[in-house]
Amino acid sequence: MAKTLTFEKIQRVTSKGQITLPAVWRKEFGTDQVVVTSKGGKIEIAPVRRSREDEYTVFDAIRDNKGKGIKAEDFIKILDKINR
Repeated sequence: MAKTLTFEKIQRVTSKGQITLPAVWRKEFGTDQVVVTSKGGKIEIAPVRRSREDEYTVFDAIRDNKGKGIKAEDFIKILDKINR
């Protein structure tokens, strides 16, 4: 059973609204992405854990468009057709 680290620290918020997560937390959770949620007067910060297995290529310019890119608005139209 993995040991859960309990750690509390007061952090200052910069004029830009930024905080620094202590290195020990970043190392423990092994991610550079977090989800920030406001719940009942508190701010909750949770790590985002994604595996590369969940990812797949939807559009590949070389494979799907003879090496040319595609405008975002045209790509959205294609995705809309797929989702119908």
